[in-house]
Amino acid sequence: MSEAENKSVRELPYVMAINEGIKEVLREQKDAFIAGEDVAVAGGVYGYCTGLLDEFGEDRVVDTPISEKGIMGLGVGASATGCRPIIDLMFMDFVGECMDEIANQMAKMRFMFGGKATLPVTVLTMGGAGGSLAAQHSQSLEAWLAHLPGMKVVMPSDAYDAKGMIISASRDNNPVFVVLNKASLAMTMEVPEGSYEVPLGEACVRTQGKDLTIVAFGRMVHEAMASVEKLKAIGIEAEVIDARSVQPFDTETVVNSIKKTHRALVIHEAVKFGGIGGEISAQIQEEAFDYLDAPVMRVAAPFSPVPFSPALEKVYIPSSDSIVTKVKETLAL
Repeated sequence: MSEAENKSVRELPYVMAINEGIKEVLREQKDAFIAGEDVAVAGGVYGYCTGLLDEFGEDRVVDTPISEKGIMGLGVGASATGCRPIIDLMFMDFVGECMDEIANQMAKMRFMFGGKATLPVTVLTMGGAGGSLAAQHSQSLEAWLAHLPGMKVVMPSDAYDAKGMIISASRDNNPVFVVLNKASLAMTMEVPEGSYEVPLGEACVRTQGKDLTIVAFGRMVHEAMASVEKLKAIGIEAEVIDARSVQPFDTETVVNSIKKTHRALVIHEAVKFGGIGGEISAQIQEEAFDYLDAPVMRVAAPFSPVPFSPALEKVYIPSSDSIVTKVKETLAL
């Protein structure tokens, strides 16, 4: 029985699992604090910082000015000098405001100082569309971050993983981006009380199948799982892998699945061109080419900014129906 299975469990929404993960980190690590816009008095724009100020005080729950570059610089400097900060970046879209701190400092300092400097900083940020928040507040930019040597990037798809990955990230001596999904905040599932880890860089097989391997990231895991039921109706058994981690990526789990199914489909919410699906497709053909009976296929967003219109946004975001259509194409049905 795992550590998590030994703990009592109860139904918890994704948003409160994030809250519990942060609380466990602050209780465990005396040098940890959380900083970001509105995280203290307001409890965060999404509510997952509710109650932190009352329990941990203003020295460890810090409202910052509206300056993403400054907030990220705080995380870099504090982590390099012995703290273990959690930095809250309200929208993933805002990484553009602080990319110099991320790309030229956070990701590189450990290497530039010959390993003498470590940066155990955890960055929580919200990605994805689905709320009619338009082009500047709905992007999925994980491929930007995963391209930086020295950076770890994970995408928890459910409440259990959200809590466990925040705790794992906080114990890691590298900078870790935990990319959460705003459209998943109300999704509820069983989550253990207390502290537990979900390993970074380890994928999870969500359902077994024999005809096709579907590799999905973040909220797209739920669309993939919905497609499984639709595919069963036409006699197709798909295996769904929740990648969970973009960098490091668990190539071994994917390859082992393809050795059984001989076909692969990669799904992500980010635009297809330059998305992480291209990298995963390349890894599959490098490691499992002889096992493939068809080209590796992708389902992703079109090469366009996220539209504001709810009707257009619904079409823009990959869905279980678009997955089923691509599976049929892959299997030449």
